[in-house]
Amino acid sequence: MTEPILKIEGLGKRFGGVAAVSDISLEVFPRETLAIIGPNGAGKTTFYNLLSGRMVPTAGRIWFEGKDITGLAPHRISRLGVSRSFQINNIFEEMTVRENIEVALTAYHGDSRRWARLASRNTPIQKEADGLLARLSLADLAGQRAGIISYGDKRLVEIAMVLATRPHLVLLDEPTAGMTPEETLRVTALVRSLAQTGDYTFLITEHDMRVVFDLADRILVMHRGKKLVLGTPAEVRAHPEVRKAYLGDTEEELVT
Repeated sequence: MTEPILKIEGLGKRFGGVAAVSDISLEVFPRETLAIIGPNGAGKTTFYNLLSGRMVPTAGRIWFEGKDITGLAPHRISRLGVSRSFQINNIFEEMTVRENIEVALTAYHGDSRRWARLASRNTPIQKEADGLLARLSLADLAGQRAGIISYGDKRLVEIAMVLATRPHLVLLDEPTAGMTPEETLRVTALVRSLAQTGDYTFLITEHDMRVVFDLADRILVMHRGKKLVLGTPAEVRAHPEVRKAYLGDTEEELVT
């Protein structure tokens, strides 16, 4: 049987008397895409913060590829192979698209303080940047200042920067938020193609149910900090508690 890439047992986070995340246990398997859904306040962001090291849990343990990463600093977790995107673009808008990717690559290779000089003369980094630009269909924008490209392209640049760290587990936080329908289709197709390579395991938080049901192998539904349901898209779609608490009671609402 395949060992889980991510194992969580009894994970919890309290802020005073409020339990933002409570007793979450699950296993995520290599090359799986797991979507995490729930209404605002369900605990999704706190859950991501615990996995990526931005918060320390008050209960439970987290293992990644067999290593206990509970409470490790974000940079240490990233070095082990867990990378995260954010709801708000986390790119350098005054730099070009290429320079953004080169910054991430140079940081990954261990000398971000001298990134400009190293990237300008480091053929391996340049070749790796070219590969990421091509993979995400950003080659035509390589010389453009990141601050003036479209919102959808900015999200793709951020995903390229995440992939530059060579992650095994990628946490995507609302990857299509604020996008036009065309941009949403483009990002969805990209994530699907990356998942199909078998190189990545994805966790995705997303409000667009079309995206969720299109991409997810399994779905975790959170409600008030707890695991409400964990199952396949078909199981989640049919679950009466999920329909009542989040997806709605009509079939039409399930796909909006």
